[in-house]
Amino acid sequence: MAAQIEHINPDGLIKNPAFTQVVTVTGPVKTVYIGAQNAVDGNRNIVGKGDIGAQTDQILMNIDLCLAAAGARKEHLISWNIYVAQGQDLTPAFEAGMRWWGQNTKPPLNNVLLVSGFVPADFLISIDAIAVVPQEA
Repeated sequence: MAAQIEHINPDGLIKNPAFTQVVTVTGPVKTVYIGAQNAVDGNRNIVGKGDIGAQTDQILMNIDLCLAAAGARKEHLISWNIYVAQGQDLTPAFEAGMRWWGQNTKPPLNNVLLVSGFVPADFLISIDAIAVVPQEA
């Protein structure tokens, strides 16, 4: 039995291009858990100090690298948690995410949490994620 991933937006709940309300996974799959990513590049530099949009761009590049290393792609994402430092304007982060996501019509579940801050304090946003990759039978 081949794995199936179904994105469901039930009637009676809002429909938003940035997230899906429910995702089901059926059949043999590989599940990929991506630990919290922040705006650090491969040289250990903090990217985009003071710029949540630039930090989000770097985080999404890091997530791409994690997905590729696990044999997954962004369309396999089923859920992510987005942690944002209190007081940040989310618009630049949202815009960066929508550019990265592109025309994919099946976005992951979406949890956005405000936190009092990060260590180090230069970080404005962090994202962890879960992906499910259908395995060939």
